[in-house]
Amino acid sequence: MAIDEELAARVRDRLEGLEGLGEKKMFGGLCFLINGHMVVAVSRRKGEGRFLFRVGKENADAAAGLGQSEPMVHGGRTMTGFYFVDADEVSEAHFAEWMSIAVENAYSLPPKP
Repeated sequence: MAIDEELAARVRDRLEGLEGLGEKKMFGGLCFLINGHMVVAVSRRKGEGRFLFRVGKENADAAAGLGQSEPMVHGGRTMTGFYFVDADEVSEAHFAEWMSIAVENAYSLPPKP
Protein backbone atom coordinates (compact mmCIF):
# COMPACT_ATOMS: atom_id res chain seq x y z
CA MET A 1 0.00 0.00 0.00
CA ALA A 2 1.06 3.55 -0.58
CA ILE A 3 0.22 6.99 0.66
CA ASP A 4 -2.19 8.80 -1.63
CA GLU A 5 -1.32 12.49 -1.48
CA GLU A 6 -4.63 13.55 -3.05
CA LEU A 7 -6.59 11.76 -0.32
CA ALA A 8 -4.21 13.10 2.33
CA ALA A 9 -4.85 16.65 1.09
CA ARG A 10 -8.61 16.02 1.27
CA VAL A 11 -8.26 15.03 4.93
CA ARG A 12 -5.87 17.88 5.74
CA ASP A 13 -8.37 20.38 4.33
CA ARG A 14 -11.10 18.97 6.58
CA LEU A 15 -8.92 18.83 9.73
CA GLU A 16 -7.03 22.09 9.25
CA GLY A 17 -6.89 24.22 12.37
CA LEU A 18 -7.98 21.53 14.83
CA GLU A 19 -6.05 21.46 18.08
CA GLY A 20 -3.74 18.48 18.69
CA LEU A 21 -3.52 17.43 15.02
CA GLY A 22 -0.67 15.17 13.93
CA GLU A 23 0.32 12.79 11.14
CA LYS A 24 2.10 9.44 11.25
CA LYS A 25 2.81 6.64 8.77
CA MET A 26 0.70 3.68 9.93
CA PHE A 27 -1.59 0.97 8.55
CA GLY A 28 0.24 1.01 5.23
CA GLY A 29 -0.65 4.65 4.64
CA LEU A 30 -0.74 8.01 6.35
CA CYS A 31 -2.64 8.30 9.63
CA PHE A 32 -4.10 11.52 11.00
CA LEU A 33 -4.27 11.83 14.78
CA ILE A 34 -5.79 14.18 17.31
CA ASN A 35 -4.08 14.25 20.70
CA GLY A 36 -2.33 11.01 19.73
CA HIS A 37 -5.54 9.16 18.83
CA MET A 38 -6.26 7.98 15.31
CA VAL A 39 -8.97 9.76 13.36
CA VAL A 40 -8.42 8.44 9.84
CA ALA A 41 -5.76 6.80 7.69
CA VAL A 42 -5.51 7.18 3.92
CA SER A 43 -3.97 4.72 1.49
CA ARG A 44 -4.14 3.40 -2.05
CA ARG A 45 -4.10 -0.35 -2.58
CA LYS A 46 -4.25 -2.02 -5.99
CA GLY A 47 -5.32 1.30 -7.50
CA GLU A 48 -8.19 1.81 -5.03
CA GLY A 49 -8.10 4.75 -2.64
CA ARG A 50 -9.56 4.20 0.80
CA PHE A 51 -9.99 5.73 4.19
CA LEU A 52 -9.75 3.85 7.47
CA PHE A 53 -11.84 5.70 10.04
CA ARG A 54 -11.64 5.09 13.77
CA VAL A 55 -15.07 5.97 15.10
CA GLY A 56 -14.98 3.95 18.31
CA LYS A 57 -17.22 1.17 19.58
CA GLU A 58 -19.83 3.62 20.87
CA ASN A 59 -20.38 4.99 17.35
CA ALA A 60 -20.76 1.64 15.56
CA ASP A 61 -24.49 2.17 14.93
CA ALA A 62 -23.93 5.66 13.52
CA ALA A 63 -21.17 4.32 11.26
CA ALA A 64 -23.33 1.44 10.05
CA GLY A 65 -26.03 3.95 9.14
CA LEU A 66 -23.65 5.75 6.80
CA GLY A 67 -23.17 2.66 4.66
CA GLN A 68 -20.49 2.18 2.02
CA SER A 69 -18.11 0.80 4.64
CA GLU A 70 -16.43 -2.42 5.63
CA PRO A 71 -15.25 -3.24 9.15
CA MET A 72 -11.49 -3.64 9.53
CA VAL A 73 -10.43 -7.27 9.93
CA HIS A 74 -6.95 -7.95 11.27
CA GLY A 75 -5.66 -11.46 11.83
CA GLY A 76 -9.15 -12.88 11.31
CA ARG A 77 -10.60 -10.62 14.03
CA THR A 78 -13.01 -7.77 13.36
CA MET A 79 -11.63 -4.57 14.87
CA THR A 80 -14.64 -2.89 16.45
CA GLY A 81 -14.89 0.82 15.72
CA PHE A 82 -12.59 0.78 12.64
CA TYR A 83 -14.11 1.02 9.15
CA PHE A 84 -12.72 1.09 5.62
CA VAL A 85 -14.52 3.46 3.24
CA ASP A 86 -13.91 3.55 -0.52
CA ALA A 87 -12.49 7.02 -1.13
CA ASP A 88 -13.44 7.00 -4.80
CA GLU A 89 -17.11 6.21 -4.09
CA VAL A 90 -17.94 8.12 -0.89
CA SER A 91 -19.94 11.31 -1.38
CA GLU A 92 -18.67 14.56 0.08
CA ALA A 93 -21.62 14.60 2.50
CA HIS A 94 -20.88 11.09 3.78
CA PHE A 95 -17.15 11.87 3.97
CA ALA A 96 -17.97 14.86 6.17
CA GLU A 97 -20.13 12.67 8.43
CA TRP A 98 -17.43 10.00 8.75
CA MET A 99 -14.90 12.70 9.60
CA SER A 100 -17.20 14.31 12.16
CA ILE A 101 -17.81 11.03 14.00
CA ALA A 102 -14.10 10.12 13.95
CA VAL A 103 -12.99 13.56 15.18
CA GLU A 104 -15.60 13.52 17.94
CA ASN A 105 -14.35 10.08 19.00
CA ALA A 106 -10.72 11.24 19.13
CA TYR A 107 -11.57 14.28 21.24
CA SER A 108 -13.58 12.10 23.63
CA LEU A 109 -10.43 10.21 24.62
CA PRO A 110 -7.82 11.49 27.09
CA PRO A 111 -4.76 12.96 25.31
CA LYS A 112 -1.79 10.63 24.96
CA PRO A 113 1.49 11.89 26.42
